[in-house]
Amino acid sequence: MNNIQEVTVKNSGATFTPVGLADFLSDKILSYYNNKEKIAEVLDPACGDGALLSSIALKIKDSFDFMLSGFDTNIDYVINTHNQLLNLGFTKIQVQQKDFLEVSPNNTGLSSDETKREFADIVIANPPYVRTQILGAQKSQQIAKDYDLSGKIDLYYPFLMGMTNALRKGGILGVITSNRYLTTKSGAEIRKFLLENYDILEVIDLGDTKLFNAAVLPAIFIGRKKASKTQLTKPCLFAKIYENFQLKANNKISEVDSIYDILTKTEAGTFSTNGKVFDYSVGLLKHSHIKTDVWQMTNDTENKWIEAIQSNAAFYIGDKFKVRVGIKSCADNVFLNNNWDNEQAIPEDELLKPLISQENIQKWTCTLSQYAKVLYPHYSKNGKKDVVNLDDYPQAKEYLMKHRTQLESRKYLIEAGRKWYEMWVSQNPALWALPKIVFPDISIEARFSYDESGAIVNGNCYWLVAQTKEENELLFLIQGVCNSEIMAQYHDLCFNNKLYSGRRRYFSQYIEKYPIPDPKSKYAQKIITIVKALNYQSDLDSEALSLELNHCVKEAFAIKD
Repeated sequence: MNNIQEVTVKNSGATFTPVGLADFLSDKILSYYNNKEKIAEVLDPACGDGALLSSIALKIKDSFDFMLSGFDTNIDYVINTHNQLLNLGFTKIQVQQKDFLEVSPNNTGLSSDETKREFADIVIANPPYVRTQILGAQKSQQIAKDYDLSGKIDLYYPFLMGMTNALRKGGILGVITSNRYLTTKSGAEIRKFLLENYDILEVIDLGDTKLFNAAVLPAIFIGRKKASKTQLTKPCLFAKIYENFQLKANNKISEVDSIYDILTKTEAGTFSTNGKVFDYSVGLLKHSHIKTDVWQMTNDTENKWIEAIQSNAAFYIGDKFKVRVGIKSCADNVFLNNNWDNEQAIPEDELLKPLISQENIQKWTCTLSQYAKVLYPHYSKNGKKDVVNLDDYPQAKEYLMKHRTQLESRKYLIEAGRKWYEMWVSQNPALWALPKIVFPDISIEARFSYDESGAIVNGNCYWLVAQTKEENELLFLIQGVCNSEIMAQYHDLCFNNKLYSGRRRYFSQYIEKYPIPDPKSKYAQKIITIVKALNYQSDLDSEALSLELNHCVKEAFAIKD
């Protein structure tokens, strides 16, 4: 691939589908297709190198007479796909160099009835996985207008909508996308859209299997287009597979030849292939009556375990505390510095605040000696956030003036009526001095740290703050539960949002839904005592205390293994 193509692939989010995955998806689609009917047309709206069209065409070539339709904006891909299909013996081919999102049936700006019809019996696709913003403001705004979307969205959202409108009622969609929409807030509308338009047949979270070279974790969605949006949605099959980085002594491991051997199994288990170990789970995906809720992929045994915890919860974290994100400057090279002494103009000490970042956070406490300093031009005035007058801080003004052009380029801040040297997200300065729990956005293990230093929290972390003595006691209980093995398992089952190498995402939307046991119960009081010891006494046997903590959390929720 030449340099121009490499840039195109990077910007468009194109990632070609390997043959093994293409064949797996084709087999899945055809297993749900009604073979009594002929297939008139198979569509791939982002055909790339043609792997998906070639795979499914070869599997049905002796059974049906069909048209192969493809779209791509890259002329080289279009030519290669067309020639590849010709070389395989297919003649009914229509591969076009067009942007499917501009010609798809969902684009209400089109007048041609031909482009608005439902024409495909099968849609097989691996659309780009990028934020629409990467396409530029004009293009992203046009997509949002055409597909009635808002906010920060991934490009595969409008693709899913366009593919749906191209698909005949009763037709089958099989698509590989990022798995993010399954569990994130930003995916709520697309989950709702899929539930309204499809009898969902199967969802497969491919996790960190690295079946192809993509920066995101992929998932497969297979659905049959509903005859009507009022048609009831039934529970569907799900499967998920993630690499196991914490093997236990009692794990039973079965050896298989490939990932695909695991994905075809009907029972859960732990499997080894090519030197890696994977946990595989299968079950029924039950949808909430609230169509925007996350899709929880758990089996009956796991559901009972989750329900046992929830039934013994006194409250959820979000009931008592707001989970805040740290500061966001949108110009970290200006505001953050590990060595301010090297600057010619050093801002006044009053504005240079210690900063807790993800690298400072351990499981119980923060490493205070490694704090960076952040230039924080905000203060509390009558309990509310305000911004300093730079004329009162001549050294900070001199320093910031050197970066004024960059800071003023943050047009969204200026358009919001803010001063050019403010932070985009500064939070309430009055809260930093209060006791808080801080935890990183991304981490392999839970790292909920207690902090009383008054330090500011960076935007790669989240935090809870106690504003009363009673809330401070609750923080210790919450910290203990959040750092326990039980809650790590609960997080994985309920939110199913991991990155590569076993790293979890600790979004505020997840942490707010963590259940907490009755603070007055015997075991909750024990948890608080243990947590205080772990926070304040470094000379204790932390391993033994952690084991006791895990036991108390289990007892507080009245659950068994």
